[in-house]
Amino acid sequence: MADDKTFDPTLLRTFLAVANGLSFTRAAEQLGLSQPTVSQHVRRLEDAAGRQLVQRDTRSVALTDNGEAMAGFARTILAAIDEAVSYFTGSAMSGRLRFGAADELAVSELPTILREFRQLYPRINLELTVTQSGTLLRRLASNHLDLVFINQEADSHRGQLVRRDRLVWVGLDRTQIEPSLPVPLVTYPAPSWSRDAAISALEGAHRTWRITCNTREINGILAATRAGLGISILAQSRVPPDLRNLSGRFDLPALPDIEMALVANPRSARGPVEALAKAITNLPLSPLRP
Repeated sequence: MADDKTFDPTLLRTFLAVANGLSFTRAAEQLGLSQPTVSQHVRRLEDAAGRQLVQRDTRSVALTDNGEAMAGFARTILAAIDEAVSYFTGSAMSGRLRFGAADELAVSELPTILREFRQLYPRINLELTVTQSGTLLRRLASNHLDLVFINQEADSHRGQLVRRDRLVWVGLDRTQIEPSLPVPLVTYPAPSWSRDAAISALEGAHRTWRITCNTREINGILAATRAGLGISILAQSRVPPDLRNLSGRFDLPALPDIEMALVANPRSARGPVEALAKAITNLPLSPLRP
């Protein structure tokens, strides 16, 4: 273990970019650095920690247990630094910020972030829209929003990556699905990327399906799933503790990766947008509450 127990924020930001996207290449693109520089930053942080943080081969990148712990510490440390900077520089910032968040991203940690943001920037008039990602992107394009926090297909190369995850099938622990019967789906109405991803995966595996519940809100998705009306699709890190990840059971096909990303309106004032984007980038995403 190194004698100096402090960790360089620059190294922490680089490591967190790698941890969020599980890719040195994407981290380099996001940070505007070369890939060797990203690798060097991670090695320097590992040297400072005295532990291996990342496992890497020619095909994949994964965090070790110590890497998962470091990611949590990095988010806390960087959030504290950003909060201190905001405290001493943010009071003069003013204006209107029209922010949109995808439904399931707005119901857990995000309210705390928004509350703290309003305390740090009391002169910014924050307006919140919560709906599906496709609707948010259309409102952003029509100049009705300044910043959106959305779910999108992995490797879309749109906006700023916050977290990469995998979609999984979710249901009750006692769920039973007969291979010869249609898969009962609880999902958002079309158009919905997660709905399309689920149906495409099932049809690609030659499985029949039926929609047992259409709902526009994540609370409706969770309520119908908990009631046993069918199975739903969530990001793996957002599965509530009272529901189960059913991927790999009942011959259900694999689902694609998903990205949580921030997309800014280039016509909007940069200061408020960048301040909120920085706060959300350091947000640790947790399972949805029961």
